[in-house]
Amino acid sequence: MSLPDGVEITGAIDDRHQEILSPEALGFLADLHRAFDGRRRELLARRTERQAALAAGGTLDFLPETKDVREAEWRVADPAPGLVDRRVEITGPTDAKMTINALNSGARVWLADLEDANTPRWENVVTGQLNLRDAIRRELSLTTAEGRRYRLDEGELATIVMRPRGWHLGEKHILVDGERTSGSLVDFGLYLFHNARALLERGSGPYFYLPKLESHLEARLWNDVFVLAQERLGLPRGTIRATVLIETFPAAFEMDEILYELRDHSAGLNAGRWDYMFSMIKNFRTRGADFLLPDRNAVTMTVPFMRAYTELLVRTCHRRGAHAIGGMAAFIPSRRDPRVNEVALAKVREDKTREATDGFDGSWVAHPDLVPVCREVFDGVLGDRPNQLDRGREEVRVTAGDLLAVRDTPGQRSETGLRNAISVGIQYLAAWLDGTGAVAIFNLMEDAATAEISRSQVWQWLHNGVTLDDSGAPVTRELVERIADEEIAKLPGEPADYAAARDLFVEVAVADDFVDFLTLPAYERMP
Repeated sequence: MSLPDGVEITGAIDDRHQEILSPEALGFLADLHRAFDGRRRELLARRTERQAALAAGGTLDFLPETKDVREAEWRVADPAPGLVDRRVEITGPTDAKMTINALNSGARVWLADLEDANTPRWENVVTGQLNLRDAIRRELSLTTAEGRRYRLDEGELATIVMRPRGWHLGEKHILVDGERTSGSLVDFGLYLFHNARALLERGSGPYFYLPKLESHLEARLWNDVFVLAQERLGLPRGTIRATVLIETFPAAFEMDEILYELRDHSAGLNAGRWDYMFSMIKNFRTRGADFLLPDRNAVTMTVPFMRAYTELLVRTCHRRGAHAIGGMAAFIPSRRDPRVNEVALAKVREDKTREATDGFDGSWVAHPDLVPVCREVFDGVLGDRPNQLDRGREEVRVTAGDLLAVRDTPGQRSETGLRNAISVGIQYLAAWLDGTGAVAIFNLMEDAATAEISRSQVWQWLHNGVTLDDSGAPVTRELVERIADEEIAKLPGEPADYAAARDLFVEVAVADDFVDFLTLPAYERMP
């Protein structure tokens, strides 16, 4: 296969891979890389500078230089076809089975995840694109080794909103001018190049979820990518639409600005709760008692700093005519255990009721069996209306201090919580290194975001001298390693099956220097 000048593929390419990795598509990726990778790296460096300032005693606040944007009256573009009613969104990776089940689930939207619920193995990266391409053309089917067949329904399917990798992740299998490409631009570029026209012909469009943004400048970069990509492919400006996940602590102070930068392409904001907690720990990890969280499972959406963030998100979105989408309830149902199923459904119903009552226009679920309960809750609030954009929430007043009120979070820091964090982190990493990005552990759906909370919380407790409330033991490296071995002994299989995951987890949980993202060293261990 001939390649464009300066492009090198280091991963294996089979016959169907060439449908995605065509010379024309790779040339498009090379254009995006050469136009934007320098700015991407500059913005990543700004993240490092901000974290250093916070570690030195700085804080976060609404930006004085963008006060005019926050106070001015403006609105984002009207919702695009397929994105007017988003009351139920299902999330999941892009393997063939999940693709078919999600599109058939009855949800209004499917977040087709090439990020946290996926692992960036080369095979996953390319096959995920193939599955999306085939599904959009209704050509995707699957027959398992056991003979079970999966096929797309004849009727209306969920609208696809694809989530590419974050700005921080590279793609080591596609090089341009000798440099790794951006995983974000690879995922976005391949999907747009192959599917924009087909989606428009079917009454939809190329829609995206943008993860891990930390500032309006990063949103501006995405907007510039959209403008150039549309020009190169002959698409009208505004064809691309993007929903931004507000899942980093700094982004919560720039919601208006993020919507403004993307206003011609904006489809709203999402409350990415799990990464938001991880980001809080990461940014204030050295700041002592004011930012120490209790056990992960004690940090609910009703604690003060989380409540402030979601209230501000709904108010900001609706003032600007943008959808506010709720977050993921991690509980998953069981078709084998009625008790587990009853608890999961009750927890999800409670979570979605709070969101619908607060004014969210829709929310996420992680499993097809949860679509009916989410739909029922939002149907009860929305009725025949497609959304709640008319509910302005003008009564909401959130200050910077409210967003920073982590100290007011109730709960214990316990050995039980420490054990859970270590066990979840190791089990998840074992699955991730084996190619699976969304894993059911202890009746919760874990992905890279929840694993990040686990390892960052262990790091924070260790490096801030926490003494466990239940056992009275100080958190030390020796305790972390001992618990890791004890928890592995409880798992199926042999300890050797978890050796690589254990070593990686301990490395990122106890090292003196905090690793920005767990997936960075994990990716280097992946073929």
